[in-house]
Amino acid sequence: MGVMINLHQTHRAHADGLEVVETEGNTVGECIDDLIVRYPGLKEKLFDGKGKLLNTIEIYLNMESAYPDELKKAVNAGDEIHLTILLAGG
Repeated sequence: MGVMINLHQTHRAHADGLEVVETEGNTVGECIDDLIVRYPGLKEKLFDGKGKLLNTIEIYLNMESAYPDELKKAVNAGDEIHLTILLAGG
């Protein structure tokens, strides 16, 4: 069993409509890299041109915020990552 990434509804269009994708990796960042290898369209939705995570993306690991250094957080088989989008308005 790998690490499951739960995609925000906005990102599903770039992942064949899937809500959850099983990935492999030892860190959150490696799992996201694995996701992007399969669904390259997600890269520009998650990272800026310099490879930095967009400031509108929030990552949760096992239902807890992975901030700070979210991409370096260690993961284990069976863990769940949730990618969410922060919304602002007024």
